[in-house]
Amino acid sequence: MKNILFVCLGNIARSTMAEAMFRQMVANENLAAQIKIDSAGTSDWEVGKRPHPGTQAQLKQHDIPFDGIIARQITPTDFKWADYIITMDHQNVANLTAMAPDEASKAKIHLAYDILPEKVGTEIADPWYTQKFDVTFDQLTETLPSWLSKIKADLK
Repeated sequence: MKNILFVCLGNIARSTMAEAMFRQMVANENLAAQIKIDSAGTSDWEVGKRPHPGTQAQLKQHDIPFDGIIARQITPTDFKWADYIITMDHQNVANLTAMAPDEASKAKIHLAYDILPEKVGTEIADPWYTQKFDVTFDQLTETLPSWLSKIKADLK
């Protein structure tokens, strides 16, 4: 069993999009019993809200369900639960590192693009600011398959 947590600032755009996309990918591989997926934000600004309408539009366009995804803030329990904490930008990494209760928790924090050697250090664009939800979707489409391959290898 592997537990994956996607994190961004508010948990309404990037991390919820990643959660829904990754859930679909995991379901398509019949791995839902072995890989659990959730998302959270580093802030409490959007707690209780559904994914941003732009995120919803992208997910609907690609027939990806997002039922039950509601914004929440990361908790100390999340650091224990998650095997991988996959985040979207450098500020998220800094915030999570500051929140992490110990060194083992800090080691779980990864920038989403760092799975691709040619993209290490690249951030996932925040569509809350850019309004380019399609760009964020494309970026996640580029990086998430490599995360799935890594996590599947970890299951063996």
